[in-house]
Amino acid sequence: MRLLVCYDVETTTREGRRRLRQMAKACESYGQRAQKSVFEITVDKTRFVLVENRLKRIINPETDSLRIYFLDEDSFKKTRVYGSNNVIDFESPLIV
Repeated sequence: MRLLVCYDVETTTREGRRRLRQMAKACESYGQRAQKSVFEITVDKTRFVLVENRLKRIINPETDSLRIYFLDEDSFKKTRVYGSNNVIDFESPLIV
């Protein structure tokens, strides 16, 4: 399944900045950054539970926000990107 993970973490405190770094590192370990606080992740159902639980443990529900969008294949293919795009398409052939 394809996911779009978006988060907003308050950074006015040292703890908030720490959570922001933890969120980024956690998301990077499962997928790739599409924008500063937006990640595209492809996982199976079992791995999704691990990702979701890990991210929910990091955020402070009083001050932070976490959104996980499920993208079906059709929606993903219809995505339009304008401007800088550092996302690698792992489904297409990779030429080195």
